[in-house]
Amino acid sequence: MSFDYDLFVIGAGSGGVRAARVAAGDTGAKVAIAEESRYGGTCVIRGCVPKKLMVFASGYGTMGEEARAYGWDVQIGNFSWPAFREKLEAELDRLEGIYQRLLDNSAVERFAQRATVVDAHTVRLADGTTKTAKHILVATGGRPVRPDVPGAELGMVSDDIFHMAEMPKSVLIVGGGYIGSEFAGVFNGLGVKVTQFYRGLQILRGFDEEARSLIADEMRNAGIDLQTGIDVQRLEADGAGVKVTATDGSVTTFDKVIFATGRKPNTDGMGLEDVGVKLGSKGEVVVDEYSQTAVPSIYAIGDVTDRVQLTPVAIREGMAFVETVFKGNPTKPDHDLIPTAIFTQPEMGTVGLSEEDARVKEPIEVYATSFKPMQQSFAGGAAQKILMKLIVSKATRTVLGCHIVGPSAGEMIQMAGIAVKMGATKEDFDRTVAVHPTAAEEIVTMRTPVRTT
Repeated sequence: MSFDYDLFVIGAGSGGVRAARVAAGDTGAKVAIAEESRYGGTCVIRGCVPKKLMVFASGYGTMGEEARAYGWDVQIGNFSWPAFREKLEAELDRLEGIYQRLLDNSAVERFAQRATVVDAHTVRLADGTTKTAKHILVATGGRPVRPDVPGAELGMVSDDIFHMAEMPKSVLIVGGGYIGSEFAGVFNGLGVKVTQFYRGLQILRGFDEEARSLIADEMRNAGIDLQTGIDVQRLEADGAGVKVTATDGSVTTFDKVIFATGRKPNTDGMGLEDVGVKLGSKGEVVVDEYSQTAVPSIYAIGDVTDRVQLTPVAIREGMAFVETVFKGNPTKPDHDLIPTAIFTQPEMGTVGLSEEDARVKEPIEVYATSFKPMQQSFAGGAAQKILMKLIVSKATRTVLGCHIVGPSAGEMIQMAGIAVKMGATKEDFDRTVAVHPTAAEEIVTMRTPVRTT
């Protein structure tokens, strides 16, 4: 049977773009890609990239005071959201252009419209035309969702933040995951009065308890009104603001309410189930170890599969797909021991098992130290604590987990992640000479466990 393309990719986020251009560029496959929104997807356009730039922006407010402690005559004025947003939008346009050029340079045909699945080898574009392909790759990502409460439409989601006309004076952030907790720090750093609700007992569920507890404490110390065991019950318009009734009966009006209460895979109305592709309870595409769906010619990668919702993982899955399907080298994407950074304030980097999860699996030793960083301590005032923590197997001495809270934790965990991925033991860490004076040296100088199980 003759097809229009060897591969048709639906979704031009990081994973879809990488798979399309590598399949075309490395193997000479005839490839097309369809995107109904902007090239670059969630990460580049409305996720990690603009979020990280906002994190940078929010950190400058305290730099004047710190610089003065080091002898500089520095004054920091007010933050201008319009000026920052204009620069941000220009940067996102530049990055989107790069993604488009990468596809063009690889001879990938682009369609700037929505595509849905008609059958195992056919997609339909929004203009009604159909295209056939030997293989279809679904890489449509996910989207933030609002909770099912009265007035939820009055609240924003994370996608909306980057399009605000002006910076609010007060904001309620609903949710205690990494997105909600990151934006709580961002808005607080930009001078907004921040309240954060989380219905659970502690934010950042699933991460190491000691690390997330330190982050919560430091967020409160920085002025964020972080409340746990509470949720929103109802939202109502109140002039230009939003009146929020909470589950504890309290009623407060905020300029803005932002929901960071989860994400949903983008599979609605795509026709996937009609052609035999199985979807999970959240609408995620169910795939095997090679990212193949129940329909042999259809594959899926990235957030739409709800495996690990991280951009580098989607890229790895895309590369594994190309190796498997177009290079004849069956490759399973590796989802084990993935280093992760959470850009809360303070920042967190983590790889491997938390203390709680490791303790359930086997007897462990816990090495940990907490201290104030030299740079901020010299300046005086309130300095956020740093935490360095290693989880070690008693039986094999292998480092099962590494958790860092503090400045540049994300940078440090990338390097530590290599050692943990290689199966380094505690003695391998001990044999490594410390780089002095740095915060990171503490990761190789901890000699005595603080807890054993």
